[in-house]
Amino acid sequence: MSRSSTSSLAACVWIPLFPLRCEEARHEGLATYTTALLAPDTTRKLWQVSSLARHAGVKPGMTVSQAIGLCPTLRLLEPDPVHYDDCFSRLLAALNEISPVIESGELGLAYVGCDGLGGIFGSPGKIVDAIRGMMERWNDFHRSIVPSFRLGFGFGKFTAWVAASRAKPGEAIIVPLGSEKAFLASQPISVLPLDSDTHRRLRQLGIRTLGALAALPEAAVTAQFGALGRRLWRLAAGRIAEPVEGRVAPEPIVAALTFFTPVGERELLAHALDQLIARALKHPRRIGWRVHAVRLRADLESESMGGDGRGAACCAPTNRSWLVNVLLKDPTADAGSIGAPLKTRLEQSPPTGGVERLVLEFTAFAPGTSELQLFARDAQAAARAGQQRALQSAAREIRMRVKRAALYHVIEVQPWSRLPERRYALIDYEP
Repeated sequence: MSRSSTSSLAACVWIPLFPLRCEEARHEGLATYTTALLAPDTTRKLWQVSSLARHAGVKPGMTVSQAIGLCPTLRLLEPDPVHYDDCFSRLLAALNEISPVIESGELGLAYVGCDGLGGIFGSPGKIVDAIRGMMERWNDFHRSIVPSFRLGFGFGKFTAWVAASRAKPGEAIIVPLGSEKAFLASQPISVLPLDSDTHRRLRQLGIRTLGALAALPEAAVTAQFGALGRRLWRLAAGRIAEPVEGRVAPEPIVAALTFFTPVGERELLAHALDQLIARALKHPRRIGWRVHAVRLRADLESESMGGDGRGAACCAPTNRSWLVNVLLKDPTADAGSIGAPLKTRLEQSPPTGGVERLVLEFTAFAPGTSELQLFARDAQAAARAGQQRALQSAAREIRMRVKRAALYHVIEVQPWSRLPERRYALIDYEP
C-alpha cells in the first residue's frame, strides 16, 4: 500500500518551535508577549518557550510555578497537537509540489529530495529559491510561521540539516558538492543527534566542534562510545550521506465518534476506542492488510480562561486537542493488540479535558498472510465491495448537497447512565 523513493541531494526546511509558531499564527499579536506552551502530556510543565520568555529566564521543562516565579506576566497556552499536525501536513503537501520525494522529521522539520530538480529549476540556488517561493505562498495562510523558517542544501540529510540549523531566519545556506567535510569541520558538536550525557562527556574531553571529533581515530571513538560513537564520528567526518527517503502513504482508514456531552471517564473512552477499532478493522480497504501504525486524536471541550490563579495569564486556543501516534512493533489485525498501546497512553497521559469527538486512524499497513489475501479476493468480498461502492456514491451525493457529513450511526456507549445524552453517541457513517 506504499512505495518509497530516495534522493541523495537534500534540502532541509526547518521551522523552530513549530507548535508555538502555529499558536502565534492564529492569535494575532501573541508574538509580542512572553508566552509558553504547556506540555501535551501534563499541564504542570512547559513544553516550548518564546524568545521573550527565555530572556526572562524561563526554560522548557520548568514547572509552571517555577516559570511564573521568574516571569509573573507569562502567558500560558494549552497545546492543540491535532492543529499542529494538520499544519505540518499542509506544509508537507506544499513541499510535495516542488519534489515527489519528501521525508518528514519532527514537527517543523522536513527534507526535500532534490535529485533531478536541476533539470527543472537549474542550479542549487534556483532550487532553493523555488522552495522559498513555495514557503512564501504558504505564508498566505500562516503569516507568523514562515518568517522563522530556515533552509539548508547539501549532499545527504545531515549536511542539509546542519546548514539549515546555521541559517538565519528566512535565509538559506547552500553547501557545494565536495565541500561537505570543510563545512562540517567548524560546526559545533550540538548539531549531532546527541543525548545530554554523551554531549557532556564530549565536552569534558575538550571536543567542541565536528572537526575536533573527526580528527580523533575512529577506533578510539568507537571504543569510548560504542556503535553510537562510530556513527557520530562518521557523521562528523562527512562519511555518511543518508538519502532522503520519500514515501507515498496510503489513504488512512478513519473511524470517528461524536459524544452528545463531553466525556472524561477513561473507562468510557476505552469502551469507545474498542468500538472504533472494530469498525475500522471491518473497512473493505483493510481486508488483506495488517495495521502497522495507528493514530488516536480527540477534540476537547473548549475552555475560556482569563488566569490560572497564580498570576499568569492563560490564553486558551480556539480549540484544544489530544493526539497520540503508535507504531506497532508487529503489524496485526487483532483488535486487542491494536488497542493495548492506545489504552496505555490513555492511562498514562489522558486528555486534559472532556472529549467531544474521538477519531481513530490506521495510517500504515503491512501485507497480510496468504489466507487473508485469499479472503480479500473471494466472491463474498467482491459482492461486499459492490455494495460498498453503492453506499459510498449515495453518501457522497448527500455530502455534496448539504456541504457537510450528515450520516451517523447511533450507538450505545453508557447504557447504565440515568442521563439520556450519556447513553448514546454518534459515530460517523462512512461506508
